[in-house]
Amino acid sequence: MNVRRGGLGRGLGALIPTAPEGGVPGSGEQGASVESGLGPGPVPGARFREISVDSITPNPKQPRQVFDEEALAELVTSIREVGLLQPIVVRESGPDQYELVMGERRLRASREAGLLQVPAIIRETADEAMLRDALLENLHRQQLNPLEEAAAYAQLLEEFGTTHDELAARIGRSRPQVSNTIRLLNLSAPVQRRVAAGVISAGHARALLGIDDADAQDRLAARIVAEGLSVRAVEEIVSVGELPGTASRQARSKKPVAPGLADLSGRLSDRFETRVKVELGRNRGKIVVEFGSLDDLERIVELMAPGSLPSMGGEPAHNPGA
Repeated sequence: MNVRRGGLGRGLGALIPTAPEGGVPGSGEQGASVESGLGPGPVPGARFREISVDSITPNPKQPRQVFDEEALAELVTSIREVGLLQPIVVRESGPDQYELVMGERRLRASREAGLLQVPAIIRETADEAMLRDALLENLHRQQLNPLEEAAAYAQLLEEFGTTHDELAARIGRSRPQVSNTIRLLNLSAPVQRRVAAGVISAGHARALLGIDDADAQDRLAARIVAEGLSVRAVEEIVSVGELPGTASRQARSKKPVAPGLADLSGRLSDRFETRVKVELGRNRGKIVVEFGSLDDLERIVELMAPGSLPSMGGEPAHNPGA
């Protein structure tokens, strides 16, 4: 049972073949998922398995020496609730012994959470770019649940220096799709469990991101399951503030709600590939369009008003380092 708690999902581990020699202790389920269906191709210089936390020694070159205790405690709680979604990265230092390469916070939190084993990418090459590129190549081939996909994206961005634009281009998705998927990691732990288990869809989860209060997220997620609410219905509930146990700004101001407002917001969101809110006040209304970067803003403006981009500064806005 402790082994299973090592990770609810596969994350980046699903993108790397399991060890060929007799399988991986305690990970038969994960190994089977990789070998069946549309499995990924081999990743040069890397393999995936669950390893004992006692077999891992710290990285002597770890630049971070001080860790935020509050953030670490939150990670411990998340691991206990959901499991470790993002594998650590190690390299072999001896027979069944490993040296940590990436993931000091996750390893510390896993130990504190009581995990005996953790999912790990065992790297056999010093060329991080090769491993990163191989993972990017394989990402779209493996069927991950939305939360595993979000965790994989986040780890590639954090540990391998991949940009949102590079990741989107390599896996054939739009920049907003990548950003919105990563945002699923901001959901409360109980909601994340429902998403990972397939009880609620990624569309429902993205609608729940419009709620800041974690308890309100949980209550509405329970309603989705109990009442079979559609994504559009959830978006409308969030937009008008009809959340049980909360007194939202929308509810307090008693804003009028036009029929089909949520449907219009949804169609605009689909059109611009980002979250769009349509709000109706007492005397006037407004449309709020979210964007993740200057490049994303330029893309949306081009869709709204083709040919207007030069007025935004032209090429300087396309800063690859932004």
